[in-house]
Amino acid sequence: GSAVDAGEEDEADELEVLRAENAQLRDESLRAYADAENARKRAQTEISNARRFALEGFASELLNVRDSLDLAKSVDLDGAEGVVERVVEGLELTLKQLDSAFERFSVFEISPEVGDKLDPESHQAMTLAPSTDVAPNHICQVIQKGYRLHDRLLRPARVIVAKAPEGEDTGEKSSPDA
Repeated sequence: GSAVDAGEEDEADELEVLRAENAQLRDESLRAYADAENARKRAQTEISNARRFALEGFASELLNVRDSLDLAKSVDLDGAEGVVERVVEGLELTLKQLDSAFERFSVFEISPEVGDKLDPESHQAMTLAPSTDVAPNHICQVIQKGYRLHDRLLRPARVIVAKAPEGEDTGEKSSPDA
């Protein structure tokens, strides 16, 4: 009977070792899951903060512009000589501050010239105007500059586009009697 007892004892020892390994693997698995969950939560918090404070630097730069405009607004326009010149000078400096902030944050101006061809990717045609000076489908007036952030359009330049004057032959037949 002692050989049977020894076999049962070996099986019991082996079972105990397997149970211990099982407990250890289970513990390691739970810790790995907890670590992954904590990393996910940390990443989520970082993403949330990045979104929430993405404009912090840009907003800080604009505070200088705001301060300059407040200062210009508080100037006493009555009586003092050269006030208008100083206000204009202040506005020019404020625009330089704003341009500098735009440059630091990769905000680029879209400033088409009269005579440029209409580019639907960066220009918005507000209306058509008959023109003999500017070729059709070209810009005859810029209403408002546009802007890009890096290479993403923030606002198209708003423009008036030239068209051939009424009655001028454009080579296109618009009606049978043309």
